[in-house]
Amino acid sequence: MANFHSGAMCETSRAIAVSLVLATCVWAGDAGAGDRPESFGLSSSAFKANAAIPAQYACDGPDRSPALSWSGSPAATKSFALIADDPDAPVGTWVHWVLYDLPGDRNELPAGIPTDETVLGGAKQGVNDFRKVGYNGPCPPPGKPHRYFFKLYALDRSAGLKPRATKAEVLRAIEGHVLAQAELIGTYKH
Repeated sequence: MANFHSGAMCETSRAIAVSLVLATCVWAGDAGAGDRPESFGLSSSAFKANAAIPAQYACDGPDRSPALSWSGSPAATKSFALIADDPDAPVGTWVHWVLYDLPGDRNELPAGIPTDETVLGGAKQGVNDFRKVGYNGPCPPPGKPHRYFFKLYALDRSAGLKPRATKAEVLRAIEGHVLAQAELIGTYKH
């Protein structure tokens, strides 16, 4: 598989990082000492942060998406986007899940999201690097554990994309619209 890193992706990543810094600065500048928003956090009942992901959420098992929950999303959140990827893949960062236009009033995903293009009341699923729609879990080559990053973006609008978008397309669509980002990392090895 090809490595999809390019100057455009670096620019998109920088723009998203700048958006996150600016959002943090706005929160810190606008909030009084007792009015600061709760920290935006992502967790899973399936695995703890920086711990092993169970085989039922990987290609060694049923390959179901893990349950995820979050709290502290900004009040202005209209939708969420979720990207899950493996930066330790031999060919470069490997995308395992692209989910977007998840309604802003949600605060969790159940385990086992179907691999349909549209799920959960209108959320859309994109194409991962296995060239499939929906979630495909950890499937590293034998050797050292790989890290799997689940990144949740709180957005001030929907991504406005049709189903089957790629990670790069979603990141371009949400550029300048990220209110906050939460991250959960799990590990997996064969």
